[in-house]
Amino acid sequence: MQEGMVRMPDKAAPVKNKAHDLLIEIGTEELPPKALQSLSDAFSGSVGSALQEACMLDDVDLQWHSFASPRRIAVAIKQVLGVQPDRKQLRKGPSVSAAFGEDGTPTPAAKGFARSCGIAVSDLETHITDKGEWLAYTQTIPGKSIDLVIPEILNDAIRQLPIPKRMRWGDCEHEFVRPVHWVLALHGDAVLDFEVLGLKTGRITRGHRFHAPGHISISAADHYVDEIQRKGFVMADHSSRKSTIQEQVNRLAEGNGLKALIDPDLLDEVAGLTEWPIALEGSFDDRFLSLPEEVLIETMTAHQKYFSLVDQSDRIAPRFIVVANLDSQDSERVRKGNERVLGARLADAEFFWNTDQGIPLMDRFDRLRTVVFHNELGSILDKSHRIAGLAKKISGYLKLDEAATELASRLCKADLVTEMVGEFPRLQGVVGRYYAGVQGIEPDIAEAIESHYLPRFSGDRLPVTGIASSVAIADRIDTLCGIFACGDVPSGERDPFSLRRASLGVLRILIENRIDLDLAEMIGWSMELYRDQGWKNIDTGQEVRQNLMEYILGRSRQLLLSQGYETDLWNAVMAGKPTRPLDLVNRIESTRKLVNEEREMAESIIAINKRISNILQNEPDESISPTSIDIKFIEHESEQELVKVLIDMEPGVFADRQQGNYTNGFHSLFGIGCCIDRFFDSVLVNAENPGVRKNRINLLQSIRSMFLDVIDFSQVRIENHEKR
Repeated sequence: MQEGMVRMPDKAAPVKNKAHDLLIEIGTEELPPKALQSLSDAFSGSVGSALQEACMLDDVDLQWHSFASPRRIAVAIKQVLGVQPDRKQLRKGPSVSAAFGEDGTPTPAAKGFARSCGIAVSDLETHITDKGEWLAYTQTIPGKSIDLVIPEILNDAIRQLPIPKRMRWGDCEHEFVRPVHWVLALHGDAVLDFEVLGLKTGRITRGHRFHAPGHISISAADHYVDEIQRKGFVMADHSSRKSTIQEQVNRLAEGNGLKALIDPDLLDEVAGLTEWPIALEGSFDDRFLSLPEEVLIETMTAHQKYFSLVDQSDRIAPRFIVVANLDSQDSERVRKGNERVLGARLADAEFFWNTDQGIPLMDRFDRLRTVVFHNELGSILDKSHRIAGLAKKISGYLKLDEAATELASRLCKADLVTEMVGEFPRLQGVVGRYYAGVQGIEPDIAEAIESHYLPRFSGDRLPVTGIASSVAIADRIDTLCGIFACGDVPSGERDPFSLRRASLGVLRILIENRIDLDLAEMIGWSMELYRDQGWKNIDTGQEVRQNLMEYILGRSRQLLLSQGYETDLWNAVMAGKPTRPLDLVNRIESTRKLVNEEREMAESIIAINKRISNILQNEPDESISPTSIDIKFIEHESEQELVKVLIDMEPGVFADRQQGNYTNGFHSLFGIGCCIDRFFDSVLVNAENPGVRKNRINLLQSIRSMFLDVIDFSQVRIENHEKR
């Protein structure tokens, strides 16, 4: 018998179960619209994966479709078996040698094992492994029926849902995101009979609150979409509703020669608010067009969930589109009601706009002391003073107008205490820019008030001017330094102060705007500003500074890989511990050019690096100049030649490195490759004389310091780069 085989009696193959589509629907009070799609996808994916793991699919790939509307989440899964297949479980007993005596009679060990299995010793199998033969018993575990499997799967799926805050209702002990009123469970046309969330399952669902408020019976799982729409006025598919809404909105807009501004997040939210969407067009008073367009759009989208319209010149039009959740018999009344509500909202915005302009932004500066930044780091006023100090240093380094930068820094948060931002928090910065323009503040400063918040999200635009970039960098560096100094370092998914986003913002501004600033210096400046303000209870020491710099630079991996740079080049350059993000990219680009365009040179440099690194692997990493080599310990002319070449080359290499001209440095290293080869061929680095050995180690250290600190070529995987 071959190894790993089991001797067992022949048994008939099990009869294959009949498979049908499975439908599960959980009916609730209105669900949070912004979380609806994610809840539905998580629920459907969890149920589908669990069924697949339980071997309940009829030899087909997992095919599931999620449904979500304001009052339900549901999942339909294709070809689910009615009974779980039987499965075999091998129980391992004593070894054959321990199971039988010399005369072949079973030992107590064999008898005890057979008794625990409920069979005779003679019915046990022999299991052969590479460690010998063992008695074994293959137990057949009958598969469970679907009405037993599904409750376990559903309860697990519900527990795993990404619900930040669960709720209870009535006197039940069950928890969900909203009160649950019904659970539908169909396997084909049969009801699965079980209880979940304190409710008995059935084939009954409920339709639209107004168009079909009664109970609706679903005949079979694969009839669900058609029947709930036809009988219940519910478009159960979230994606279909979004498409329908978008088509209706665009059709209404184009019918009036306008274009709809369809924000994906707003479209998703409106789809989460409606089960039977009907788009209607309305208008508002032309006088409100004197308000900034951003205020008009924010009033319509954030407060009212309306779609804004623009003319062919992209100017805001005094019209909007609302998506109602019913097909009203009196649509004109619905339209007028929405126009009346929007008019009141816009009147409020107009009042804020006029009232705010009575107080200059600079006069609002001291009021920022009432807005808390962090309980250990003071108010937004304290933060604004630090931003001004740091931005001024940055602008001085970049030879910008320091006075203008300082003024922009002091005004950049002033609109936080305006009535308009109090009503529309997402317009912070935008409102400040408008007020600055009205108050005659220079355009560069006004622009910096808004764009210092950029980028707000991945892929967002960046600040354009140097002043705006300086303030944007200073704002983020101040936040990063303060939170790290408090010890609130992000861990896992926890990042309450959005430090990852702040880090990526700093990196993008420095790299994409080609601003060559040193992170270590900026962190040092920022930490000193915290000290100057007297924050003695936070840690602004060197270890915190180093950890923060590594944290920010660590985010560059994600950023650069997303832009097409290679992992091995990022790893190789980071080994050189760069502190200037723009320099980091320059090193990567220079190395990529070398590897792709001058393969022979790259291979030679990698070989030199590997040989030197192998010798120095147990030596401390020291920065040594070739001028420090002790000539009295030079024994061979190859050493003397190499030292002379390095001394002659050092000023040029240093200048190239300072200017970021790494290509010249690579060519220089390649050019002295023959001298390095002669050195290795002529001398033994680990000489018996300690002075000679140390001198030769220092000579190799000087090569590494001069060239290889730029990039660790040992981490470059040249075979992974296409030869061009």
